[in-house]
Amino acid sequence: MPFRLGSTELIVILVIVLLLFGVGRIGKIAGELGSGIRSFREGMQGTDQEKELEAGNKN
Repeated sequence: MPFRLGSTELIVILVIVLLLFGVGRIGKIAGELGSGIRSFREGMQGTDQEKELEAGNKN
């Protein structure tokens, strides 16, 4: 059975989350999530760059 959420349900869930956590805490969590994703991407690019450097040094 598919679980579908309409716009009204999403708004109610958002209001409940805001009441539970507050605007400041949600902003802090979102900022930490963004910095985590950013550092993950930088780490992935770093491994790709290291592989390219290793391949260039072998020649």
